[in-house]
Amino acid sequence: MALIRFEDVGHFYQADKPVIQHLDLSVTEGEFLVLIGPSGCGKTTILKMMNGLIQPSSGRIFVKGKEIREWDSIELKRKMGYVIQQIGLFPHMSIEKNIVYSLDIQKSTAEVKRLRARELINLVGLDESYLVKYPKELSGGQKQRIGIARALAADPEIILMDEPLGAVDQITRKVLQDEILRLYKTLRKTVVMVTHDIEEAIKLGTRIIVLRDGEIMQAGGRDEIVFKSKAGFVTDFIGNKGFLSYLNITEIGNYITIPANDVQKNPLKENVRLCVRSNEKLIVGIRMCLEYGVTRVCVQDEKGDKIGQFELSSLSKLAF
Repeated sequence: MALIRFEDVGHFYQADKPVIQHLDLSVTEGEFLVLIGPSGCGKTTILKMMNGLIQPSSGRIFVKGKEIREWDSIELKRKMGYVIQQIGLFPHMSIEKNIVYSLDIQKSTAEVKRLRARELINLVGLDESYLVKYPKELSGGQKQRIGIARALAADPEIILMDEPLGAVDQITRKVLQDEILRLYKTLRKTVVMVTHDIEEAIKLGTRIIVLRDGEIMQAGGRDEIVFKSKAGFVTDFIGNKGFLSYLNITEIGNYITIPANDVQKNPLKENVRLCVRSNEKLIVGIRMCLEYGVTRVCVQDEKGDKIGQFELSSLSKLAF
C-alpha cells in the first residue's frame, strides 16, 4: 500500500527555476526510503511537501489515499514524526517534557506522558536519569536520540528524517545509524530519510532514490544502485564509494560458498586465525585473505562452529 504518493508534482521558488519537476513517487507502507543527491537537488523540499510544510506548485500529493490539501494540517502532522539535523529541542524544558511535547498538544494525561517518556528514553538507548536533565547537559549524539524519541512520542505511522545525523561526528554517526536501523526493525514504521552520505543511504535504505535537479535519476535497492547504476550522473555520483560502502555493511555470511556438511574438507579448518564470524562484514574477510595471502577463509556461526567458507572468487557473484 502506498502511504504517500506524488503525481506529476512540481515546485518553484522562482518561476524560471523549478526545484521539483514532474515528480512521480510512491512511499510504500513499511519501507525505509532514502532520498540522496547533491545539495539543491530538492530532497528536503520533497520531505516538507510530504507533511504539508510546503504545498506543491503543480501536481497532486496523496497521504493514505487522501489528497494532501484535504487534510487538516494538525491531523496530518500527527501522523508523521519529524527529525531534523538541528534537532530543535526546547532549551528551557527538561528532556522528559521535550519528548512528550506532542502529547501535551494532544492533552494526554500526566500518567500517559510519564510512561511514554520512560518507554521512549529506553527505546533510544538512554536510561531514565536523562529525563530530568536539560538539553545543554547532553552531547550531540544524545540530543539526536532525544529528537528521535520525540518524533516517536505520538506513535506516528510515518517518520520523516532530514539529515538527522549530519551534525554529529563520524563515530557517533555510525552508532546512531545502528540505532535507527534497530528501531526501524523493531517498530516497523514507514521511514523517509534525506541524506547526502552514500554509505548511510546504502546501509539504511530498503529503497534508494537518487535525485538531481528535482528529478529521479534512478530508484532501487542497494544492489541495483551500487552494481547496476545508470551510466552518467548516477554512476559518477555513487562511484567507488558505493562499492566500498557495500563491502562495509554486507555480512560475509551472505557469501558462504560451500554447504555446512562439506566444511570438514576445508584444508583451513584447523587454522583458527583464518576463520571469521558470519555476521562480520565482507571487508573483514577480504582483508584477512589479503593479509595472509590466501584466497579463502572459513566462516563460523555465533557459537564458533564452522558453517562454510568465504572465497575471494565469490565476489564475482555480487549483485548477480
